Amino acid sequence: MRIVHFEKGGAPGIAADEGSGWHGLTERESGFPGTLPELIAQGADLSRVGRDLLPMQAIDLNAVRILPPVPKPPKILCVGLNYDDHLEESGLKKPVYLEIFARFATSLIAHGELIRLPPESSTLDYEAELAVVIGRGGRRIKRDRALDHVAGYSLFNDATIREFQLRTPQWTMGKNFDGTGAFGPWLVTSDALPPGAHGLRIQGRLNGRVMQESSTDKLIFNVSALIEMISVAISLEPGDVIITGTPGGVGAARKPPVFMQPGDVFEVEIEGMGVLSNPVQRESQEEASR
Repeated sequence: MRIVHFEKGGAPGIAADEGSGWHGLTERESGFPGTLPELIAQGADLSRVGRDLLPMQAIDLNAVRILPPVPKPPKILCVGLNYDDHLEESGLKKPVYLEIFARFATSLIAHGELIRLPPESSTLDYEAELAVVIGRGGRRIKRDRALDHVAGYSLFNDATIREFQLRTPQWTMGKNFDGTGAFGPWLVTSDALPPGAHGLRIQGRLNGRVMQESSTDKLIFNVSALIEMISVAISLEPGDVIITGTPGGVGAARKPPVFMQPGDVFEVEIEGMGVLSNPVQRESQEEASR
């Protein structure tokens, strides 16, 4: 089941698709079950909600504004260096413990929205990634129960200003420029995918050219391991998002480097989940001075 969070005429909406097209409701209509972020926060059975939406009116996603599945997650926890080929191109050794850094909600954009290239740098890089949305909170979650805490999965482009990322050992600045974290287009419920979204082809394309290609079974720390290891220290909450890491092929590691430019389009595709697509635009001076 795919479930999308959208806005139409200023009203939030929710729609579901199980292969026969999108059907749903807006907040202004009778029977509206709540927004996707609200339902995740409540721990709702999203597959059941989706099934209840299927008899509703057809929704044309081209006629609405698609929003990130969770526009303001309590936490966005990103994993670095989680594919062997990305380690190799970065010249780094295989980690014995996961590399974690934070993103903030102010960096998030939806499917179709503009990735913004800031005037301070031209080193805007792409990173195709699998996103995990937490549906049930907890601390010190055991690995064999970790997937019970997942509401579903989505796609993410962890676009990075490399120049700022590499200025210091801490990656926070380079990973948090406004308008760089593309997230969506929708959430895919856990029961629609293999456990832990394992074994799915993941691809990143720049203007149609394949730049990254791998499989989620090549994650060094898989989804269950990430949930267990993160929750040792950090209480996970419904709506938290874990970004699981990117495969090799990033622009900074290429010779010569390939960075995203105004007018480019970057797509993330994960098998059975769909495509996240975003154009790139240079941030205007007006936007930059806000």
